Amino acid sequence: MSVADHRLRADSTLPPGVAEGCATMPAILLHRARTTPERVALREKIRGVWQATPWRGYAERVRDFALYLQTRGFGPGDKLAIASDGTPEWFIADLAAQSLGGVTVGIYPTNPWPELQYIVRHCRAKVAVCGDQEQTDKVLDAAREGEGLPALQQVLTVDTKGMRRYADPVLAPFAQALAEGARLAADAARVAAWEAGVQALRAEQDALIVYTSGTTGMPKGARISHRGIVSDAAALGAVQGLAGRPLTVLCYLPLCHVAERLMSPVMQLVYGSVVHFAESIDAVTQNLREIGPSFFFGVPRIWEKLQYQVLIRSRDARPIARRAFERALAWATPVAERAIANGGRHATLRDAALAWLLRVTVFSNLLASVGLDRVRVAMTGGASISPSVILFFRAMGVPIYQIYGMTETSGATHAQTPERSRLGWCGPLLPGLAEQRVTDDGELQVRGTVVFNGYLFDEAATRAAFDDGWLRTGDVVELDQATGEVQIIDRKKAILITSGGKNITPSLIENALKESLYISEAVLLGDGRHFVSALIQIDLDTVGKWAAERGLAYTTYETLAQLPQVQALIEADVKRVNDRFSRVENIRKFVVLRKQLDHDDGELTATMKVRRGVIEKKFAAEIAQIYGRAKEAA
Repeated sequence: MSVADHRLRADSTLPPGVAEGCATMPAILLHRARTTPERVALREKIRGVWQATPWRGYAERVRDFALYLQTRGFGPGDKLAIASDGTPEWFIADLAAQSLGGVTVGIYPTNPWPELQYIVRHCRAKVAVCGDQEQTDKVLDAAREGEGLPALQQVLTVDTKGMRRYADPVLAPFAQALAEGARLAADAARVAAWEAGVQALRAEQDALIVYTSGTTGMPKGARISHRGIVSDAAALGAVQGLAGRPLTVLCYLPLCHVAERLMSPVMQLVYGSVVHFAESIDAVTQNLREIGPSFFFGVPRIWEKLQYQVLIRSRDARPIARRAFERALAWATPVAERAIANGGRHATLRDAALAWLLRVTVFSNLLASVGLDRVRVAMTGGASISPSVILFFRAMGVPIYQIYGMTETSGATHAQTPERSRLGWCGPLLPGLAEQRVTDDGELQVRGTVVFNGYLFDEAATRAAFDDGWLRTGDVVELDQATGEVQIIDRKKAILITSGGKNITPSLIENALKESLYISEAVLLGDGRHFVSALIQIDLDTVGKWAAERGLAYTTYETLAQLPQVQALIEADVKRVNDRFSRVENIRKFVVLRKQLDHDDGELTATMKVRRGVIEKKFAAEIAQIYGRAKEAA
């Protein structure tokens, strides 16, 4: 590949700072291809074998696809939608569109076609890249139904299995587009012009549009700049000391979510990590074991599942091994607590020696069984997480650092560090990216480099998102004035006020409930009512295993949830949580839901956040069962 001499005013390495001249993602890609052409960038499992793509090959494929798009009239400001699981083609299409001054719009693979239609139509996407037949069918359905997708000109499919008889003229295989682009790349003048265009990109222009999860209405498209997300990745890695480390990463979360976009493709560009693509969400644990990543980001639900897997493996072990694990965890937990209180360092040499010994003799095999034995830096974010989960892994030697941010801040504004990692807090602001303030009603507001460029085609929503130049996060926080650390209390709109005027923070109680292995979701109720109650979804795997061990028969989630023994199991956990809170915050009644909350049914967003308004309507009968009977008793 002929890569132009991208002259840097700083030295040729990235970071500790992203050098001037490499402030956009495509420019950084070309820099990597020029300076480390043979170093591995991507790994994908093909027919059971991990296949590697070096930086040179990565950049060439981006170039080829960009040249193809260019001949189809794709240019500055145009939108390219991607509906796919994480694959190398996702990365390639993303950077190719950006290299032409275009913008990428990711779509959750789980989105039904009406949601896909809304996003593709709203952003006026000119091209769509689909991962497989299923995603292609959804785009075609969206194009045919209702008002269709008038701006869409072409649909490219990565895996065309099952599509041999498709004859729609807008369809083409992604591989065919790459091949045509490779032929175009034989023209040196064309390639030079493309590279010059990459160098001319401005850091402040839109790079991607991330549609918010839409818990209270239709999703809005947040416009995120190159400067915002690149500087975010650089700062996040800097506080964790990622520069100079050999980094291996597993890409497994949806890339349309700003967190995975930040942690996989953008962090990779800035820090030169090797990204492995999970075969599927069901194969994540197996892929983790095979890869042994050194850096791992997981949303709270992933960490909860990994904790469950470790506990199950320990419980299924021989009695002597099970007792050894329980004793080791009991010793290691206070050691971890003291280290957290001591700025990330073990309080004494005895603590350091004990932590090392327990890790080597007891924990290492269990961590290896879930692929976490080589993790040196781990992060969690995207939702609140129980401090007990973080402490569990820290006791075992996996340092999980909590981060905080939102789509509108390019992914992260705050991050814990080894020195500042108090349980339940999110750390201080990332240096040099933003300022913060807390309003009289407790809302966190920020402004700075990482703040988005506004909502696509929605000036009214953009204006409403700001307060005199400060971005309203919508989160109520506690701010440590001395350190700048924040603790998220809850969403401002989620605070419950009982009929007696008591303010209740739902997330604290809900997270306490979800510390149980048997509860996967909890929705607190009580706004304007006499007392607090809860709708509880049991964890099918853990409760199913618990029932099987006791010889309790069930066939489906619904039959399992209705077992009297299961009701008693959950009641015991509710009582445990009630003991931790004041009387007015106690859950006086609860209902175990007969169905699992589902994105397709509108109860959860694509990021698995509860749509509280929908829940109140869809489970009105269960809520009446709680509060209706209470009125009758009164």
